[in-house]
Amino acid sequence: QVQVVESGGGLVQPGGSLRLSCLVSGHIPDISALAWFRQAPGKERIRVASITITNYTDYLPSVKGRFAISRDSAQNRIYLQMNSLRPDDTAAYYCNTDMRDLSWGQGTQVTVSS
Repeated sequence: QVQVVESGGGLVQPGGSLRLSCLVSGHIPDISALAWFRQAPGKERIRVASITITNYTDYLPSVKGRFAISRDSAQNRIYLQMNSLRPDDTAAYYCNTDMRDLSWGQGTQVTVSS
């Protein structure tokens, strides 16, 4: 069974940066687009960024230009570089396929606060 493990979250001041990492254990089809999602308290889980096998990327408008998703297929990892963080980026962050095919991991908490 394919599992995902997210890491790299933490507490950061507004304007700061974090780099999230997601390890995908197990085989997923190479055609899978992978994505980062986030869920703030009391809100629905939404997609933040996605990346295809050909490295086409797509972003939530509010993070475009600040976040960058990347993929290391050899290591079965995806990353999310987050710059210029804002308080409204505070959420638990999760990775999955773009179609949410996998079981959700525990996520990694990102808190942006002064």
